[in-house]
Amino acid sequence: MKISERGQITVPKALRDRFGLYKNVEIEIISTKGGILIQKGNRSKHPVDLVYGILEHPSDTDTYLEEVRGR
Repeated sequence: MKISERGQITVPKALRDRFGLYKNVEIEIISTKGGILIQKGNRSKHPVDLVYGILEHPSDTDTYLEEVRGR
């Protein structure tokens, strides 16, 4: 792999497919001791992360299920 005159690189298709690096996916380039790390950006915007913790139910799961079932 080589860097182009404009500083661009081509990520091999097998790696793009494996890691979900499709068109317009944001990435982060992080400096490490051994070189650089390229990873998907905006990890906190995963759909599960967007809804995690929005329900404030003080009881445990078993108690909640008993309440929902009317027991």
